[in-house]
Amino acid sequence: MEREDYEEKLLTKVAWYYYIEDFTQQQIGEYLGIPRLRVNRLLDKARKSGFVHFSIRDGNSKRMQAELELIQRFQLKDAFVVPSAVDEKDVNERIAQAAAMYIHDRLDESGYINMGYGDTPGRILNHLANMSESPVNVVSLTGGVRYYLPNVRSNVFNAKLHLLPTPLLMKDAAMVSAIEKEPSVQEVRKMATLAQMTIIGIGSLSPKATTMTSNILNHTDFLTLTEQGAVGDMLCHFVDAYGNLVPSDLESRLITTSLETLKSLDNIIGAAGGYYKTEAILAALRGHYLDILITDEAAAYRILELI
Repeated sequence: MEREDYEEKLLTKVAWYYYIEDFTQQQIGEYLGIPRLRVNRLLDKARKSGFVHFSIRDGNSKRMQAELELIQRFQLKDAFVVPSAVDEKDVNERIAQAAAMYIHDRLDESGYINMGYGDTPGRILNHLANMSESPVNVVSLTGGVRYYLPNVRSNVFNAKLHLLPTPLLMKDAAMVSAIEKEPSVQEVRKMATLAQMTIIGIGSLSPKATTMTSNILNHTDFLTLTEQGAVGDMLCHFVDAYGNLVPSDLESRLITTSLETLKSLDNIIGAAGGYYKTEAILAALRGHYLDILITDEAAAYRILELI
């Protein structure tokens, strides 16, 4: 998503809440997490540019209605639905761009963000670090250092990374227990509790999932989890259609953040999309793991059909 597309999307939300939902500018600012002055400027831009004609453009109106339904149905703080990509390969990139701009608008200059592993969170981190004037403080929620490093397309990577210095998957539970006691690991764990926002990806149970392409799962693991009712994962915890943890021998070998701890963190943003991820995203919503959802039309409309 280009910056202009994001600005138009934010302009749509502000105009909708002001003209359709009858929110005050102060309420809109608090609800969207942006300064009241920015709300005022966006409304002024909407009026002067002719964006507002006592109606919202049809495409934007449909996405806005989907956002409101998702917010109300799952008690979210916010939802952000971006247009679906023509090519499914571009879904993660489009959502990552939107998420990075969403976070950039709301993150305090000295604020910390927690980051999960995965393709979309990695893309978000790169976009965010490239667009920020001051360094972004990022705390990892899982082991696996390479998931958090800049990709080869990053010209400027303005971020301070506070990483768990471990692999994601260990040999056995005893190694996990020993590593979790290390002072460097405990320090990162403490930092995570202070973060302003938490960003996680939502993985599917499909051959193109990061857990498969990164060899975290093998074919046997994949089949076993599927037979046990798993539909997706968050932070490498596999859940069923209602967000309940699916037991597996992987659980005891992971260096990650528990789902219980995840729920206790502030402003949890789930960033995922694509029709094939619908069941996994719906599971995360049903389990009430998210405060904010950033997704695309294909997933949003399908979720609303299923509930």
